[in-house]
Amino acid sequence: MLIDWFTVVAQAINFIILVWLLKRFLYKPILDAIDAREQRIAAELADADAKKAEALKERDAFLHKNEAFDQQRAALLSAAEAEAKTERQRLLDAARQAADALSVKRQEALKEDARNLSRVIGERTQHEVFAIARKALTDLATTTLEERMGDVFVRRLREMDGPAKAGLAEALKTAAEPALVRSAFELPAEQRAAIQKALDEICAAETHLCFETTPELVAGIELAANGQKVGWSISNYLASLQEGVAELLKEKDKPEAASP
Repeated sequence: MLIDWFTVVAQAINFIILVWLLKRFLYKPILDAIDAREQRIAAELADADAKKAEALKERDAFLHKNEAFDQQRAALLSAAEAEAKTERQRLLDAARQAADALSVKRQEALKEDARNLSRVIGERTQHEVFAIARKALTDLATTTLEERMGDVFVRRLREMDGPAKAGLAEALKTAAEPALVRSAFELPAEQRAAIQKALDEICAAETHLCFETTPELVAGIELAANGQKVGWSISNYLASLQEGVAELLKEKDKPEAASP
């Protein structure tokens, strides 16, 4: 079999040209396309990884924020519960204190009412007793008794000590108006003259007197001159006794008011 080298060479050249053409116009674009695709895929994968990492980062941040929010919410709830409990206790304490204060105030008011009632009863009883005593003594007092009281009054004027007599004499001398002699019954002329004489002796001069009848003055005589008074009567004893009883009632109220 004869070999046609020209044909072989031509076919080899054609094959080389075909390979070059395939590489130039077919393989290279395909390889470039494959490289570009691989690069694009790699870039997309890298972008996906970056987005995934960013998403994971955001998820972690969200979870952290959510956990911090839960902690903050729990702290706020705990603080609100504690504050509500404290406020509730404060309101209960305030209500209890107000109730105790009201109870104490009511007890004090009741005690004060009881003390006032006791004092009013005591004062009313005191006034009634002394009014009855005064009325009885007034009914028992007679003109003869009043005349006897006039003698006693004259004797008392004469028996006054020096300073007392000097003070009475000064009051009588400096008085702008006549001295007033009061008695429960009208004094007879003899009694008036005796009193006038005793006062003239004390003043060493004539004194001006005015006699007046005063029913409230029980069994006694009273001389008033320039703000000074000299006298004696059962009424004075009654008034002194009444003041003593009033003081006893006040002393009785003091321990009750001081007791809790």
